[in-house]
Formats: sequence, C-alpha cells, structure tokens
Amino acid sequence: MTGNWLLVLSIVFTIHMAHGCPQKCLCHMASKTTDCKNRGFTEIPAHLPPETQILQLQNNRIWRINQNAFTGTPLLKILDLSNNSLSSFAPGTFQKLRYLQVLNLTRNLIHYIENKTFSFLPHLKELDLSSNSIVRLPETFGNSTGNITLLSVKHNKLQKMGRVLLESLPNLKVVLFKDNPWLCNCNVFGLKLWLESFLYRGGISDGIICATPGIRKGKDLLKVPYELFGACPLMTAHAHLATTHHHSFEHRSSPKHSHHNEHGENSRLSCEPKPKPKPVSLRRAIATVVITGVVCGIVCLMMLAAAVYGCAYAAITAKYHREHLAPARQHGTPEEKEPFERCLA
Repeated sequence: MTGNWLLVLSIVFTIHMAHGCPQKCLCHMASKTTDCKNRGFTEIPAHLPPETQILQLQNNRIWRINQNAFTGTPLLKILDLSNNSLSSFAPGTFQKLRYLQVLNLTRNLIHYIENKTFSFLPHLKELDLSSNSIVRLPETFGNSTGNITLLSVKHNKLQKMGRVLLESLPNLKVVLFKDNPWLCNCNVFGLKLWLESFLYRGGISDGIICATPGIRKGKDLLKVPYELFGACPLMTAHAHLATTHHHSFEHRSSPKHSHHNEHGENSRLSCEPKPKPKPVSLRRAIATVVITGVVCGIVCLMMLAAAVYGCAYAAITAKYHREHLAPARQHGTPEEKEPFERCLA
C-alpha cells in the first residue's frame, strides 16, 4: 500500500516538474492558469508552464522584470502584476507576449512610461496603469497597440496628456482620467477637443476635473468655455511640426542653431499666456465696423432731412401757386399780387 502511494506521488511530482510549475505557485492545467499571487516573489518566477494563458503575480514584491522573463510563456493572454514594486521597464519587456490581451499594472511605483514600452502587442485590449505615480506619458505606447479598447490612468500625477497618444488608439472605447492634478491651461486644449469628439462617438469616460489654475480648480474640463483659452497661442500640432521642420531645415548644418531650435520649440510648447490677448485684429475690425455704421447712419439721417425739407418746400410752393397766383391771373387784382416773402410772413 505504501509503495502505491509513493508511486502516485512520484507520478504527480514528475508531471509537476514536466509542466515546469514554480515551487511556490499553483498551476491549473485545465484553465491554463498559473497562480503565483501572495508568494513574496521579487522577480518573475522561472520555469513557468509554457501553455500558461493566465498568470497571476499580484500582491508580491516584484521590483524588476528581466527582458527574457516571459520568453517561456508565449501564449499568455492575461498578465496581472498589480500591487508590486515596479518602477520602470526594460525595452522589449513585453515583446514576446504577442497574444497578450489584458495587462494589469495597477498599484505599483511607476513614474513614467517610455516610448514603445508596449510595442508589438497586437492583441492588447485592456491596459490598466491606475494607482501609480506617473507624471508623464509618451506620444505612443508603441507599434501595434491600436487595438486597445480600455485605458485607465486614474489615480496618478498627470498634469497633461498628449492628444497624439489618444489618437493613436482608434479602437478606444473606455478611458479613465479620474484623480490626476490636471493643469487646465492651453496645454489641455487639445485634450478637451479630443474628449468631446470621443464622447460624441459613444466613448465612455469619467471626465477630467481641473486642479490648476486656482480659478478652474474642481471644474469639469468639458464645461470650461473655449473663450478662457483665448489668451494662449492656440497652435495645432501640424503647425508645430511644420514650423519645427522648416526651422531645422534652414539651420541643420549648424549645431548652435539646432540647440537654439530645441529650446525655442520647448518654449513655444510651454504655452504660457501672453500679457496681451492675441486677437487684437478682431477688436480693430469690430471698431471699424461700428465707426463705419455710425458715419453711414449720420449720412442717411442728413439725406432724409434734406428729402423732407425738399418735399415740404415743394408742397408750400404748390399751395402758394394755387391760392394766390391763380386768382390773380383770373381777376387781375393788383392788390392780391403779393410777393412770396409777404405771403410767408
């Protein structure tokens, strides 16, 4: 009997080792799930089953991910790394996960996301970056990330977010912005335009609540009138690119000029309010129209007065001829032939 039990245990151990399940993890072959949560890992465990599609690594102390950590799990679809100590990612960390659909990175120590961090994840649909310390996001998450339908950046330290990044996600259906210190000056103007269009197309969002400047603190960005952005140089991204390209083309041979161009572009992109409002020509045009209208009105009144006077004079002259000159011709009475001036008197 004891020999039978030893045989069974040896078979189970052999199967366990054949599938490569880490010592502290639970591997469920039927659901293709590897459960490694709450195990105190500081790195991605080795010897993961190659057929794993769901990998649960939440609630550990993982602080780094080696570039080849997921080489042995190419079929992974759901990766949960929430509540760990990750602060950054090496280039190409997730490149081997071409079938990944859900990536949960909530409650970590991430400060920023580099360009192309999530490159070559063509099936990625949900990306959750909430509850970190992210202060900036790249212009794009990487190549082949256009199928993302849900993006969450709530509970971070973002003051602005590039419209280019959001436009690179054409299939986005849900985006969550809550609890970020959004700076609602002209830097957020493009985001306001994108969000309005996104909601009009049926997208779902929790909205953007302004944190600064003080006069807009606590206000919904969608309810901030466009007129309040009038003091900022509202230049489109295409205008920025055209200006930068033209400037660099003229001075590409000079390092000094290139250095100056970089700082000049940054100063323009800072989008600080100017001391004088930009649309001065509009006010001049309005003043010109008003003055022209007043002058035209005065001229019209003078012409009307002249017309009335002419009509009155003609009427008086006609009456005089009827009442005085006509009887004088008939009766020839010299006394009735009075001058026009005496008649008026």
